[in-house]
Amino acid sequence: MATRELAYFVAVAEELHFGRAADRLGITQPPLSRAIASLERRVGVQLFVRTSRSVGLTAAGRTLLVEARATLEALDRAVRRTQLAGATKLWLAATPGAGTVPLRAIITAYARTRNPAAVEIVFTRDPAAAVRSGSVDVALVCDTEDLSGLQTIGVANERPFALLPAQHRLAADRSVSLARLQHEATFTEECPALTLDEIIDSVALDRLIVIVGEGAGARTGSAVSAVPVTGLAPSRLVLAWAAGAPPMAGSLIAAAGRYVAGAGRHALMAVA
Repeated sequence: MATRELAYFVAVAEELHFGRAADRLGITQPPLSRAIASLERRVGVQLFVRTSRSVGLTAAGRTLLVEARATLEALDRAVRRTQLAGATKLWLAATPGAGTVPLRAIITAYARTRNPAAVEIVFTRDPAAAVRSGSVDVALVCDTEDLSGLQTIGVANERPFALLPAQHRLAADRSVSLARLQHEATFTEECPALTLDEIIDSVALDRLIVIVGEGAGARTGSAVSAVPVTGLAPSRLVLAWAAGAPPMAGSLIAAAGRYVAGAGRHALMAVA
């Protein structure tokens, strides 16, 4: 079965309309209809229920949709990992502002190894997904994220800090509790899907109060205060990678292990 046939099938199964699926694929409808009919003959079961007004999936079609998506995704990952294996750069994903101190130390230690690759950092809100998809070699993530299928090494803990407008009545306090923050109208427990600069600007403009790791808290500037939050456990930061990571990723991971061993328990107590 050709991957093209699977891609055609997935398009029709997701659109449930041959015309829209053909447009999505950039082909005309007749060859798409012929390809689906040929696929059904070859697998020996009906995949779609067709009427003059609608297209629906049969039970066999629903099963193939799950398997076809997984097959196409696996092929994409294989291609990306093959490209990364032959690349001269090491791609690392991280959340903006998270773990700056240990990450810098690990990259510096890696740069001292024999024949290090150039490290390219990709900032994303979901670094675990980036490494799982194969678009990067390794990721710095919080261990509360979904790390299924990944290998990890702990590198640091980040204490929680509240970002407050510098003029806020709590901004000068030595610490603040989560309970006090929850009484603030602009406080949100879920960090918004913004860049770190956008978050800091929103706080400075008195539109947001939010809890971040201390790595982000150290980047605030004069218009925003970062105050330690009591009663919340630190976030544990780990390096995560998938099976089959290229050798240069292994060198970075080894450098991370040496960083943790050299820093001792302090590496896993705080990032600064």
